[in-house]
Amino acid sequence: MATLIRGISLLLLPLLLGSCSRLLFVPMTPLVRTPAELGLQYRDVTLQAADGTRLAAWWLPAQGDPRGTVLFLHGNAENISTHIASVWWLPAAGYQVLLLDYRGFGASQGRPQLPAVFADIRAAFDWLAAEPASQGPPLFLLGQSLGASLGGYLAGADPALRARLAGVVLDSGFARYGWIAREVASRSWLTWPLQWPIAWGMPDGYDLLDQVGHISPVPLLLIHGRSDPIVGFHHAEALRAAAREPSALLAYDGGHIAGFRDPQIRAALLRFFADPARVKEAVH
Repeated sequence: MATLIRGISLLLLPLLLGSCSRLLFVPMTPLVRTPAELGLQYRDVTLQAADGTRLAAWWLPAQGDPRGTVLFLHGNAENISTHIASVWWLPAAGYQVLLLDYRGFGASQGRPQLPAVFADIRAAFDWLAAEPASQGPPLFLLGQSLGASLGGYLAGADPALRARLAGVVLDSGFARYGWIAREVASRSWLTWPLQWPIAWGMPDGYDLLDQVGHISPVPLLLIHGRSDPIVGFHHAEALRAAAREPSALLAYDGGHIAGFRDPQIRAALLRFFADPARVKEAVH
């Protein structure tokens, strides 16, 4: 058996190391629902990244006068038609939301890979800067899972982009690509022998852990489930230790990106949006 595992590992290794983007991004093209089916007003938005890639997004207007604008960055699989489950409730609370599909996801062109997806996020920021409805209300970044790691990294690394933000929320993000790749590979007998080579093959230089401290002085709220089976809670602990003030960690008893199913977690997010500088009070 050990010989068989080593043989399979040697066969899979070149494929895995040459396809790191396929391990990070699992896009889905079909849209399974529209916001209208959830009773929400919305507008289809077309963006263009700096390299010319056309991107698709949804704009959800707030009900009543907007209290703030939220740029939502989803996780590594499916598309905005499924991930809308995390933010559909925000318009009723007074927050307008832009949901972005990275290249290769949903109706967006191209193939997702690092660092190209950062251009997609920048395109979303640029669209918001030009959109009349988003002028005035404070702008928040809300990223989940891979979206948290991407958005948080960019907010920390780009001072000009960071200056546009009133607050950053990172939900279930991972600290380093190498860490999460090794951890995921170790969960299967087939990929267990490859966990270290896969980790070494992950993109280098884009880890959230290296930039999370630079998000300050923009208030930062980290959200993470203590029993998250996908991105272990130790990622949140590492990010919290590296973050600077003002920042806080909101931990809940639940799994991966499951917090917004809980009315108490939603209420904490709204408290943060209402007064980001008092981020520590938002989690209590």
